[in-house]
Amino acid sequence: MSQAFVKEGDEQWLHDVAPTLNALIVYLTRENNGIRVYEKTVQADPKTGRQLHVMSNGLNYLIGKDGKWEIAW
Repeated sequence: MSQAFVKEGDEQWLHDVAPTLNALIVYLTRENNGIRVYEKTVQADPKTGRQLHVMSNGLNYLIGKDGKWEIAW
């Protein structure tokens, strides 16, 4: 069987990613079919004051109160 197929149960969710920037980049790159995702800027989130990571995939991410990555809407 080809390794291109993902086995059931091998998926990872954003909230399962370690709360480090490097872990987020690895996860997002894998989710983006291997196309590198990088951090464009860091700024303070106006709602929470936490670090808001603006990524090259067009989304913003922050570490929530529970210490897990979240998409900032």
